[in-house]
Amino acid sequence: MTPPAVKVAAKELGLRVEQPEQIRDPSVVAMLLALAPDLIVVVAYGQIIPRAILAIPGQGAVNVHASLLPRHRGAAPIAGAILAGDAETGVTIMKMDEQLDHGPILAVRSTPIEAGEDAPALTKRLAEMGAELLVDTVTKLGEITPVGQDHAKATYAPKLSREMGELDWKLPAEEIERKVRAFQPWPGVTLPAPGGRMKILKGHIDGSRFVPEIVQMPGKRPQPYIEVDADA
Repeated sequence: MTPPAVKVAAKELGLRVEQPEQIRDPSVVAMLLALAPDLIVVVAYGQIIPRAILAIPGQGAVNVHASLLPRHRGAAPIAGAILAGDAETGVTIMKMDEQLDHGPILAVRSTPIEAGEDAPALTKRLAEMGAELLVDTVTKLGEITPVGQDHAKATYAPKLSREMGELDWKLPAEEIERKVRAFQPWPGVTLPAPGGRMKILKGHIDGSRFVPEIVQMPGKRPQPYIEVDADA
C-alpha cells in the first residue's frame, strides 16, 4: 500500500489528512460538520457522496470529471472515450448532486485525443488540465452560473473488469487497437497465441489487420512481437 499523491502533498504542507473507509459513516458526517468547510472538492473518488455531506459546505461540492459531460459518465471515462473512438475528450467541473455525474456544469475544457494515445498518457494530460481548470473555477466560483446537463445525451463508461480484456483475433482490428490503448495498464488486453494467451502492451493497424508491437507471455518480460500464425 502506498499513499496517494494528494496525501503526500498535504503532509508536506502540514495539512490535516483523514481517510475514512466509508463516506456515509455517521462519524465522517459529524467530522465534516465540525470542520464546516466552505467548499468540498471531489476528484476520482470511488464512493457516492450522500446528501448529508453535500449539504454541509456553503458553496456546495464540485467534482472534476475526466470527460466532456454528459458523455462518459461513470467510473472509466478516459477508457470510455478511447473505446468509443472519440476525436476529443476533456475535463468537466460540475456541481455535485446525489446522482452519478449528473449535476450542473461549471466549466469545461476540451482536448483532441492524439493518434495512438493510450489511457496512461491521456490520464496524465487530463489530470494536469483538470487541476488548472479546477483552480480557475474555484477562483471565479461566485461569478459562474451553473448550466444543466442535457441528460438525454448522457452516455456511461462502466467500471472496467478483467474479463473485458480477454479478446480474440476475430474482432475488428480497430476495436482491438482501441482496447489495447484503453485498457492500459489494467485490465490489459490478452489474445490467444501458441503457448497460451499473450498480453498486448502496444500495437497498430496495418490495413485491415491489427499488428502487435510489444507483447508479454506468462512469466516472461515484455518483448517485441514475433509474427506467428494467428490461427495456430
